[in-house]
Amino acid sequence: MLKYSLCIGAYPGEDVFGHLEKVKDHGFHGLEYYDWTELNLEQVAKAQSRIGVGITATCTRFFNLVNPKLRESYLQGLSETIEACKKLGTPSIITQTGSVMVDTPINIQQEAMVETLKRSAELCEKAGVVLEVEPLNGLVDHKGHFLQYSDQAVSIVDQVDSPHVKLLFDVYHQQITEGNVTRNATNFCNRINHYHIADNPGRHEPGTGELNFGNILKAINKTGFEGFIGLECSYTVPTDQAIDSFKKTILQYVE
Repeated sequence: MLKYSLCIGAYPGEDVFGHLEKVKDHGFHGLEYYDWTELNLEQVAKAQSRIGVGITATCTRFFNLVNPKLRESYLQGLSETIEACKKLGTPSIITQTGSVMVDTPINIQQEAMVETLKRSAELCEKAGVVLEVEPLNGLVDHKGHFLQYSDQAVSIVDQVDSPHVKLLFDVYHQQITEGNVTRNATNFCNRINHYHIADNPGRHEPGTGELNFGNILKAINKTGFEGFIGLECSYTVPTDQAIDSFKKTILQYVE
């Protein structure tokens, strides 16, 4: 069964506690909160216990996997993030890769990434968390980002060869970068720990653009995937209205 998460910022002006309440109200399963350093971890842990839902993903403190000179800084930030995850019961940590170093051969950067991720896997395995590597589109939102294509991302994860390093497949980004979303989202599902969804163009809620999320989510569901689908989008109407519409027009046809 697919699980659904909201992302911080879904309700402008609401803090983490308000967002957790909204997750519960909508019958969803978790909240993604990207900058854990903003939080009082003890207070949030108590609120999660009271409300019955929690933070299911956060981000590393520092994004750079391609520069070996920054490896130790990256690993230190990851270690600090893992400790925060232990306090919150958060199972997943999102990372991006950093921008291409124009004066360094691509294969050298990729080798550096694999080595850093192997070191990261050791830390994550001890803590029982998964590090999620996220490709981003370089055409609209993240010009110069190193990792953009899903097959390239899969090849890196396969070289790391750890169940504690997987992919975050963002449907919006991959639609812009390469299309072929349903095939890639399902063919690579055993390397994917988490999906993000937003429509294109605009990165608004599903149902506002060119993507058929009913079919995409049905296909993912048929693979047996049991992880999170995160609504990482902005909203064209009040958020409650948009989520109710998403459930009525898309989710009820998925299961």
